[in-house]
Amino acid sequence: MHTQYPIAIIGGTGKSGQYLIKQLIAQGFSFKLLLRNPDKFALHHKQVEVIKGNVTDEYAVHTLIEECTAVISTLGLGIPASEPTIFSQSTRHIIKAMKACGISRYIVTTGLNVDTPFDRKGAQTTMATEWMKNTYPVSTANKQQEYELLVNSNINWTLVRLPLIEQTDELRPILVNETDCPGTAISATSLAHFLIEQLSAESWLRKSPFIANG
Repeated sequence: MHTQYPIAIIGGTGKSGQYLIKQLIAQGFSFKLLLRNPDKFALHHKQVEVIKGNVTDEYAVHTLIEECTAVISTLGLGIPASEPTIFSQSTRHIIKAMKACGISRYIVTTGLNVDTPFDRKGAQTTMATEWMKNTYPVSTANKQQEYELLVNSNINWTLVRLPLIEQTDELRPILVNETDCPGTAISATSLAHFLIEQLSAESWLRKSPFIANG
């Protein structure tokens, strides 16, 4: 059981975040969850502490992160959609709060459209990247800025790059690759397991792996 070591969770009501919460509870973790609208959150569990606020609010982010041992974010634009610059805004607040609270481990998800100097993207990943850049130029550029903020920080981050997320309870084998996306989809349950594993793993510290189901 891990109940004495709380984890700060951002994006926990999103399409992948819901599965992360389910697995954290199943594996015995306690966690603090940042919610814009706590009244709409039906889950009440002794392992869960809800913090009301938005990731664009520096004070709310600090309140979430204090007394935690790590941070996991599956933040998306949400419904209704947040500002497309939410990714860099939230990252700045998270890094600042982590430094203030003496926390170093940060695990965050993003799209496969983020580029790194280590990439050797194949045709399929390159095509998907260009489509995202052309269709969602502001949010795609902002996700790239998020990566740069992490690179220039001194925290132990892992930026997990994802293909299509399939909302399923099925746990499927995962392929991990630093240079190209190894598949077209990832089970939300497989993703949740991978994110939780990174709390204690060191293989992907300060790296941006692609993951997909084999």
